[in-house]
Amino acid sequence: MKLSGVIITYNEERNIGRCLESLQEVCDEILVLDSFSTDKTQEICQSFGVRFEQNEFVGHIQQKNEALQRAKHPWILSLDADEALTPTLKQSILSIKKKAPKNGGYTMNRLTSYCGKWIHHSGWYPDTKLRLVSKANASWGGTNPHDKLIAEENLSITHLKGDLLHYSYYTKEDHFKQIAFFSQIAAKELYAKKVKSSLFKIGIKTMAQFIKSYFIKLGFLDGLAGWHIAIRSAYGTHQKYALLRKHWQDA
Repeated sequence: MKLSGVIITYNEERNIGRCLESLQEVCDEILVLDSFSTDKTQEICQSFGVRFEQNEFVGHIQQKNEALQRAKHPWILSLDADEALTPTLKQSILSIKKKAPKNGGYTMNRLTSYCGKWIHHSGWYPDTKLRLVSKANASWGGTNPHDKLIAEENLSITHLKGDLLHYSYYTKEDHFKQIAFFSQIAAKELYAKKVKSSLFKIGIKTMAQFIKSYFIKLGFLDGLAGWHIAIRSAYGTHQKYALLRKHWQDA
């Protein structure tokens, strides 16, 4: 079973080394598809001896599908630059490689670090992701910026032991920058799909997001971090639908 580790990057010097180090033991090749980073991302990648290529970024889904097609091996393991495999997950993947299945897909739980705290509730865990799959049987879909790997309907899917560690936000400023970036992308995607927005819808969606994160998904069990996640997630929802409303007003 030959496995390609696949990552897309743009200015990921803070994260990419940790990600690449975690993949070296399990992958037969590592492909980094970069969107012309201006920091030390390329230098770090080349120090690991990975295959480093560049491609113009037009969307997360499009870029990840391009990376998938460029992978040399019949199996792919797709990670984001701010993710890394735990030792347990590495062993699970190595066990799969020994069995040498012809096709299939494997899911794993993703555990996220928020400003230095691992989050076990708030709708952020187990956050199961399909990331290991036979290349011919899956492609990236979803709605930008929330991409997801989608397998063929009848493909056998198995869940692996071990977590995929996600180093999401180091500071609250990181979170707000991401909210601003993702809100603009999401609003444009919704507008392209003819989704409407209104002041009433903005209010309802914002309130619903807070209730879901803090109460339904037990965010209060994550302490102060859970409160911040709920508030900021609600703010992100508000921004997305407010920007969508503005798109319609400007049309």
